[in-house]
Amino acid sequence: MRNADRHQRPTPATIRFSLAIFLGLGLLACGKGERRPAPWELESPVSPLPTPPLGVQADFSQLKFTITPEKVRLGRWLFFDPRLSLDGTVSCATCHRPENAFSEPTPHSTGIRGQEGARKSPTFLNGAWPFYEVYFWDGRASSLKDQAMGPMANPIEMGNSHDVLVRTVAAVPGYQAAFQSVYGDARIDLDRIAEAIAAYEATRLSGNSPWDRFANGDSTALTPQARLGNDLFFGAAECSQCHAGWNFTDSMFHNLGIGWNATAGAFADSGRVKVSGKPEDTGAFKTPTLREVAKHAPYMHDGSLATLRDAVAHYRKGGDPNPHLSPKIRPLVLTDAEVDALVGFMEALSGEGYADQTPKTFPQ
Repeated sequence: MRNADRHQRPTPATIRFSLAIFLGLGLLACGKGERRPAPWELESPVSPLPTPPLGVQADFSQLKFTITPEKVRLGRWLFFDPRLSLDGTVSCATCHRPENAFSEPTPHSTGIRGQEGARKSPTFLNGAWPFYEVYFWDGRASSLKDQAMGPMANPIEMGNSHDVLVRTVAAVPGYQAAFQSVYGDARIDLDRIAEAIAAYEATRLSGNSPWDRFANGDSTALTPQARLGNDLFFGAAECSQCHAGWNFTDSMFHNLGIGWNATAGAFADSGRVKVSGKPEDTGAFKTPTLREVAKHAPYMHDGSLATLRDAVAHYRKGGDPNPHLSPKIRPLVLTDAEVDALVGFMEALSGEGYADQTPKTFPQ
């Protein structure tokens, strides 16, 4: 038996031969195109496109550009990468913070070298649907792609030039590989960079809020206070004439009197008129979505109203009178309890589907 056991044990030569075969097969596998993922790929694997949460009427096939999981991952890196700014300190996420529903908790945005703008960054949640085709408070961009390009070259935001930005991204081998994978060739240009960022932004969806569940038949999803707010919002308070549809915005421009200086007879920020050239657009700004509105106080384009209750109070008094006040704005007869109910209703528009955080590693 001892002799038989000895013959069955592998010899050192057999072990070396088996190891060689194993390694050889591994090399053949590598030769077939397999490679070890880079650290930034391991941290941010390709994920399926999200399923729209309850209440969100999103269909990725209807976008005007092709959206793929690989493109969304590339756009996510670019969105959070501060190297897109001139001094490497500011990214898209600096002003569009995930924890604040991709808006910000400050009255005005702050760019490179601590420069402060005059407006607050609005959220872009559900921003690809319906096809509003107006972006920014004044509607100067006609697509998510155009919107992504603007801050990059704004001297007080990301402070870069588009040419320098493209060269910066193109000089990163990891980005070269990512663009090759997404687009099928190595070309890196402004249009592709902006498209990838827009693809990521299009996947940030907010829905399945208590209100969505209530609207879909769950009578217990709203508190009695929020239910009263719902009745007022769609009824006597007439909020839905501007905050319309499943995303609670008509994507139109209205003058609420915000920023009007009666003594000077002028607005601190004249708004939409700078884009349209129409006098009736003086002091008018785009209606923002109310999705996740409780997460990004203060409110209005200039961040001048500290709380949701302050915002409702502004409408309650009928805005601030000025020569171009929207005809849709008029004083509302609301009790304090009804003001609280409207606030409760808006708080019930906080949902899920958009959560994210800054990647720890980026393409190198």
